[in-house]
Amino acid sequence: MSVLRPLHDGWTVASADSSVGPVPAAVPGCVHTDLLAAGRIPDPHLDDNETALRWIGHTDWVYETAFHWNGTEESRVDLACAGLDTVATVTLNGTALGTTANMHRSYRFDARPHLRPGENRLRVHFGSAYRYAEEVQARLGERPNAYPEPFNFIRKMACNFGWDWGPNVVTAGIWQPIGLHSWGTARLAGVRPLVTVEDGVGRVAVHVEVERDSDEPLALSAAVAGVRAETTIAPGERTAVVTVEVRDPELWWPRGYGEQARHPLDVTLRSAAGDAVDTWQRRIGFRSVRLDTAPDAHGTPFTLVVNGVPVFARGVNWIPDDTFVTRVTRERYAERLAQACDANVNLLRVWGGGRYESEDFYDLADELGLLAVQDFLFACAAYPEEEPIAAEVAAEAREQVTRLASHPSLVAWFGNNENIWGFHDWGWPERLAGRSWGEGYYLRVLPAIVAELDPTRPYWPSSPYSGRPDLHPNEPAHGSMHIWDVWNQKDYTHYRDYRPRFVAEFGYQAPPAYATLRRSISDEPLSHDSPGMLHHQKAIDGDAKLQRGLDAHLPPPRDFADWHYLTQVNQARAVALGIEHFRSLRPLCMGTVVWQLNDCWPVTSWAAIDGDGRRKPLWYALRRAYADRLLTIQPRDGDLVLVAVNDSADPWRGPASVTRLAISGEPRAKTAVDLDVPPRSAVTLPLPGELTGGEDPRRELPPAELPPAELPPAELPPAELPPAELPPAELPPAELPPAELPPAELLLAESDGRRAWWFFAEDKDVAYPAPEYEATAEPVPDGWRVTVHAGTILRDLSLFPDRLDPAASVDESLVTLLPGESATFLVTSATTLDGPALTRHPVLRCVNDVPAR
Repeated sequence: MSVLRPLHDGWTVASADSSVGPVPAAVPGCVHTDLLAAGRIPDPHLDDNETALRWIGHTDWVYETAFHWNGTEESRVDLACAGLDTVATVTLNGTALGTTANMHRSYRFDARPHLRPGENRLRVHFGSAYRYAEEVQARLGERPNAYPEPFNFIRKMACNFGWDWGPNVVTAGIWQPIGLHSWGTARLAGVRPLVTVEDGVGRVAVHVEVERDSDEPLALSAAVAGVRAETTIAPGERTAVVTVEVRDPELWWPRGYGEQARHPLDVTLRSAAGDAVDTWQRRIGFRSVRLDTAPDAHGTPFTLVVNGVPVFARGVNWIPDDTFVTRVTRERYAERLAQACDANVNLLRVWGGGRYESEDFYDLADELGLLAVQDFLFACAAYPEEEPIAAEVAAEAREQVTRLASHPSLVAWFGNNENIWGFHDWGWPERLAGRSWGEGYYLRVLPAIVAELDPTRPYWPSSPYSGRPDLHPNEPAHGSMHIWDVWNQKDYTHYRDYRPRFVAEFGYQAPPAYATLRRSISDEPLSHDSPGMLHHQKAIDGDAKLQRGLDAHLPPPRDFADWHYLTQVNQARAVALGIEHFRSLRPLCMGTVVWQLNDCWPVTSWAAIDGDGRRKPLWYALRRAYADRLLTIQPRDGDLVLVAVNDSADPWRGPASVTRLAISGEPRAKTAVDLDVPPRSAVTLPLPGELTGGEDPRRELPPAELPPAELPPAELPPAELPPAELPPAELPPAELPPAELPPAELLLAESDGRRAWWFFAEDKDVAYPAPEYEATAEPVPDGWRVTVHAGTILRDLSLFPDRLDPAASVDESLVTLLPGESATFLVTSATTLDGPALTRHPVLRCVNDVPAR
């Protein structure tokens, strides 16, 4: 029976020229984290330390360890390297076993002839990834990319070289497990369970590759869901297929569509004598998946269909969760994916500038019912199709398609991120001058590999892509698209200009949580343009684009606290507006994938969860906009409509109301409708003119005769807690707006506890009253209950307890209250907080505590 002995202990790392180290090394790990743990470098994530540490990526590094070997009866002993980052020479007892040049592959070397009884020395020399990439670049010729770095000339995680949200930290190290694998007779070199479901029968075709040390016949068996099948592998044969059929299996469904049934699959390889020589186990799910791209009257749809049911993708893009990916433990994956689920997400797109995600990631996605789309690892650049890159691309693709085949959560492969679009729109043809750029990978090599190794899953050549070479790759009516002109050039209301079939990327920036900023940036005072803040803003003209968004919608910030809060509000509003518009188009549009869920370090970015794992206001907006049932008010053909979106399995029936109100909360007009929304659909209802206002939606209308019960009664705070005494300076008095500002009004739609708002004027133009409220903070187990009773409208009321305790969090954010209404926030904190501080500025905020000017 084969045995794997890990070799993870006793490692050191030093620069090849001996100028640095040796220091203790963690395996798996990388040189940056080793030097950081040894106190030899400052934290690359803090301030501008990243800049001073770029020499690490230009340096050769040597990892060494010693281990004892007492021999084995097995005829073969391999040094199994699951992942080396990246340009490595592996030496055992002074003999070179082999070289590597691909972070995204595993390697095996025959170690037995070079092992000796007693102490053995293992050495891995990592050459500079920069030097290797620049040498390939010089040999093959320049290729355009989005950043002035040679990441497209080496098979390594591209974002190591820096991105518009990530630092430049070019790593080296043994980043996956390494060990000695002893085996005899034969071993399972590859196992691909291809699962199909048809006519109530689940089939698992288990494809195996074997490596032999003898030519004897072998027996291969597979067992799943109480059914077992076996086949014989003839002498000398190295591949086989054994198929297991299960009648009426429990199906695996995406979250929100059913249960995530998984079944253990056990594969055993036996010798001619009947002895088990190798085994393989995974949990699989019975499900079918296809991509509906059949042309229709509107163009080309892009709809994921699971078990015959079209699924609206409520998605987020996923990047590596840490610059140093070996720090991302299973527990951290579990936390992050749970945050995605809690935000009502059902799909993660694993972006092509990072990594093929880990077994932990996909196992958790399987467990949680999260759909996953995996990009092949090409992003924002032209990639050479010559050697040595071409062979590495094919080898890594074959390995990764095989590795991930068992996971029901993986529902599609995308060929790359933005490269076909880049060739069409980013001036590449002139710069390439006829040189290869990757088209052959995306349209021939990769689809052929997927078709050969895993025809159970769809392949799509690029994100974005319109389905045919004669169509522009980012055409809204066809296939998938990315929307980036909004962030880069336009106001976010221009999301409504698009009628896409599937949006695989769109997003809007904001800074991370305040506690994250204070941990990572030491600027005093902290301001949006202080040195550390600017260093942690990687987007081109990022601050100017944030300011453009503020100028269009919100009153000017008076200080950093205002700027921080308002930019986070604007991010949440922008993305929510896009999601609500796209969801309201269902079934024309069948997916939105927000850029992005997570960050890899503390940075101003498009993420909903920042680099320290804290939820930004955007996360709460995602939870609301991605809810199974959504009410939204949308502009259509010069008027306003109410759209009810029902993504649940049950009909949505019941009364709804839409009220027009003054900012003071006084009702002006009202209508009632009955909702009848079938499952997995959306219904659009026109609104009467007295609500939408005809030609001048901000004109005054006579008050409607409404009974008092039409507005919810005020909830009084607990009698034993007196209202917080707020000194006048805590909430600056609102300045009177210019006299020409018209009186603003709003619409409020309500049904079954759900609300949708429509404000006829931008906040910067609204004569909001100075906020008045009573706020109380009451200690409860594990934290505090903060109750806010509104005396005036409170727009996007939010609580930021991390300003008091970096570990504190809150259950809700961005709540708009009318006069007389109340909201309760539950703050989780393991420390004793200052209760009154939870009820005042800058912890408790609303938009109208910043005066319009």
